[in-house]
Amino acid sequence: MGVTLVDALRSALREARSPWADAAIEPLPDSGLAHAHLRLAGSGVLARVPKQSQMDLPAQANLDYQAACFTSAAVSGHAPHLHGVLPPSAALPRGALLVEEIVGRTARLPLDLPALVDALAAMHSLPLPEVAWRAPLLDPPDPLALLRDEIEAQAVFLDAALLDVRARRAIDERRAALATLCACAPRPPKRLIAFDAHPGNFIVRADGRAVLVDLEKARYSLPPLDLAHATLYTSTTWDIASAAALSHGEVAAAQQRWLARCAGGEAWRGWLAPLRSAMWLWSITWCAKWRVLSAGTARAGGDGEDWSGERSEAVLVEHVRERVDHYLSAQGVLRVVDELEALAGAA
Repeated sequence: MGVTLVDALRSALREARSPWADAAIEPLPDSGLAHAHLRLAGSGVLARVPKQSQMDLPAQANLDYQAACFTSAAVSGHAPHLHGVLPPSAALPRGALLVEEIVGRTARLPLDLPALVDALAAMHSLPLPEVAWRAPLLDPPDPLALLRDEIEAQAVFLDAALLDVRARRAIDERRAALATLCACAPRPPKRLIAFDAHPGNFIVRADGRAVLVDLEKARYSLPPLDLAHATLYTSTTWDIASAAALSHGEVAAAQQRWLARCAGGEAWRGWLAPLRSAMWLWSITWCAKWRVLSAGTARAGGDGEDWSGERSEAVLVEHVRERVDHYLSAQGVLRVVDELEALAGAA
């Protein structure tokens, strides 16, 4: 019998002389494509073990990046504290992060939408650090251009994803509009953002406060991207436990709440609609990428990106496939496009 993840984590904890080396280890349900989570019972700590690096980083760089994400976001009061890092080893080729376990429940929409918005507003209200203190987090001089480049890098998978012609046309029209925006628009201020703020990544505490628990892709960029990710149809229906389709009115109310509660929010008012479209483009082109790459064989070693379905349990992979197929369908694409147009017209 091969070494289990529990055995590997135990070995890594002991090698690091962790104070939790002898804690009982309880694997949590497999709920994400990028990490496995294990509870160190009685410690208030979770081990966050990467399955891959979504940013295509080497193992140690991936840990360093995620550590910076948690450390930077925790200042907002709406993210877990980082308790330690287990370096890559023979037992755990990608290492692990030891983070605060947030006790609560999954978000319920639309009930908890104000709490999610408040959590994001708190993060987006953090002062922008001096340039020297932003590394290793992404800090592009032009966040909009970087986002466009990331979308276009994922868009190379659209042909192989075999989309309905109506869906492909709608996506390409939005890509062209983003290119035009990048060519002529000024840029709003940037702040720390999560860049993975879908509702399934939040836990709501007993006091009603929302905590964003997945922070591996944080960067210094444009805050309306997080607001979009928290309220887009492709986000709010992604996670089974928190799935809900928000009405246009509920989204508009969330936008107004965020503008009111985010320090300097008025600077981004005119950007809510175009950045909502851009965040959807990032998500939908990622879906095309996953559809193509998930059929591949898992890579050996501990470095880099790997979307192979072999890295997750079959039930999770099947759920992701069902969601991706729906979002890439003509029905899924045109639903979002209709919403984008309705919200832009109401802004």
